Amino acid sequence: MSLIEVRGLCKRFSGGARPLFRDLNLTFPGGEVTALTGPSGIGKTTLLHILMGLVSFDAGEILGVPRRQAAVFQENRLIPDLSAARNIALGCPGPLSRAVVLEHLGRVGLAENADAPAGALSGGMARRAAVVRACLAPADILFMDEPFAGLDPASTRQTLEYVRETRGARTLLAVVHDRAHAEALGGEILDLEALMYNE
Repeated sequence: MSLIEVRGLCKRFSGGARPLFRDLNLTFPGGEVTALTGPSGIGKTTLLHILMGLVSFDAGEILGVPRRQAAVFQENRLIPDLSAARNIALGCPGPLSRAVVLEHLGRVGLAENADAPAGALSGGMARRAAVVRACLAPADILFMDEPFAGLDPASTRQTLEYVRETRGARTLLAVVHDRAHAEALGGEILDLEALMYNE
């Protein structure tokens, strides 16, 4: 897979006293894992959204981002009245059997909750369902924003292992608050604050 490049990225929010990004340069190796860390408000989520094409920027260029994308957002974005299994099936167009969905939900400890309405799931359960939906999507790159937020330690370990096993050869860019989780994902860890300071 091709290298993803961020060249001279500048981003200023309307009314902002200073730019969020000013001449930011980054590279992400294709087919590898990169975990973005840094304090709240430094711009990790905004950078992810820019790479996904969801947020505009003022100057610079983004090269090499695959078009087929799947994401775990800060919000789980599940349809409350539909079951966890149905939410996953809707997010994964194409042939995807119920047996496969149930098997993957079981791998993150949700086998017994597959048919429960998403709105009735706990926050941690909904988070795991959102992770499964992204990992099962036919995408070439996975964007994950705090994928382990709200999970207890046992569920975090289980979900971490699931992500590692199902990523395959796809590029994974993840915003991760806990450095131990970033290390457990494998790959490169980029401290966005340190990179911006060094720029």
